[in-house]
Amino acid sequence: MAKMKASGSGKAMKRIVVIGCSGSGKSTFSRKLQQLTGNPLHHLDKLYWLPDWELRSDVEQDRVQKERIKEDSWIIDGNYQRSLPIRLGRADTVFFFDFPRSLCLYRALKRIVLNRKRTRPDMGEGCPERFDWEFMKFIWNFNKNNRPGLIALLDQAPSGIAIHHFRRPREAADYLRALEEQKEEVA
Repeated sequence: MAKMKASGSGKAMKRIVVIGCSGSGKSTFSRKLQQLTGNPLHHLDKLYWLPDWELRSDVEQDRVQKERIKEDSWIIDGNYQRSLPIRLGRADTVFFFDFPRSLCLYRALKRIVLNRKRTRPDMGEGCPERFDWEFMKFIWNFNKNNRPGLIALLDQAPSGIAIHHFRRPREAADYLRALEEQKEEVA
């Protein structure tokens, strides 16, 4: 994790990847970042899930993602570790939400309760929020099963990518606050 850092690099962010465990706050952060940067926002869950919780094939996921990264600027929110190298190949900035599993699990359960039987704006149409044991196990085991692979991919990312590694929600909130203050100073 030698390339990872927690502060800004000072350069403009045009192509942004937001990754981390489900329930870590990626989508909320991405929406706020979109408001501050004006970059188009793409939620992979919205792009990849078809009605009734049918996941697009890997080939179709890659096709959709390759279309999005051709744009001059974007924010792409979501893990999908298999296809992360596609995004990293064009990104200039990564935000990695590396929070404790208990926090992510709590937030995911809260999200389920608050959105029960409704489709969230960052989810594919026809995929209403629901409780799913497999999803809960995925979150619980994320740091053991998925985190090492994400870190390995970030360590292999092309040079020049600014990688912001948030270990606590406060770090993400402070980053957005600083970005907002910077934007106000320029205006």
